[in-house]
Amino acid sequence: MADEMTMDDFSKAVDESFTSFKDEGEANWEKLKEYQTEKTPLTVTVDGVVNKGVISNVEGVRGFIPASRLALGHVDDLNAYLGKEIQVVIREVDEEKGRLILSAVELLRAKADEEKKAKIEAIEIGSVMDGKVESIQSYGAFIDLGDGLSGLVHISQISNKRVKSVEDVLKAGQDVKVKVIRIKDGKLSLSMKALEEGAEDASSERHDRTPDFKLPKAENISTNLGSLLKNIKLD
Repeated sequence: MADEMTMDDFSKAVDESFTSFKDEGEANWEKLKEYQTEKTPLTVTVDGVVNKGVISNVEGVRGFIPASRLALGHVDDLNAYLGKEIQVVIREVDEEKGRLILSAVELLRAKADEEKKAKIEAIEIGSVMDGKVESIQSYGAFIDLGDGLSGLVHISQISNKRVKSVEDVLKAGQDVKVKVIRIKDGKLSLSMKALEEGAEDASSERHDRTPDFKLPKAENISTNLGSLLKNIKLD
């Protein structure tokens, strides 16, 4: 993760950007405020590198993009962005202070979420996948399926045998094979016991199914009640 900036660091970095670079053209602060309100994606070119961030010009105003808002992960080399076009949204517009703060993270995160959603939609219930135990929780284990995907094996889906503690069976980093038994709200529910020999199909999720039964016909009800009453002796 990128280093978090304190408010003092942030203000200092913005001030340094102002002393190093000049605004170009006629500033259009009203347009910038409109972009901020509508969360308009803007394609900008990185014009310069300053302490803890980079500079881009928008509507004649110099905009500062903190290093922590350039990427979803840590940025090792700010100079690698120099001259590149990136997409950003406006986080802060302060005409009085002449401050314009931009960010690429929101658009990158939205894109990543869309890509993840598409990957999940491509998975079919019943698919068998290889994975690695990512983390252990009291209620189950999260499995890393690769390609940015993960899912949960609930403690009840680990084995046909009774599992008192997840840690008794699984360890972080352990390779496992799992079956996808449910996909809901972008989350994958996985099962290991469904792959055990002689295991019932965990994807049936019996507890979610409505039992099949037929209501007796009215005449049958009457007949049954009559039979019961006939055997009862009244005092």
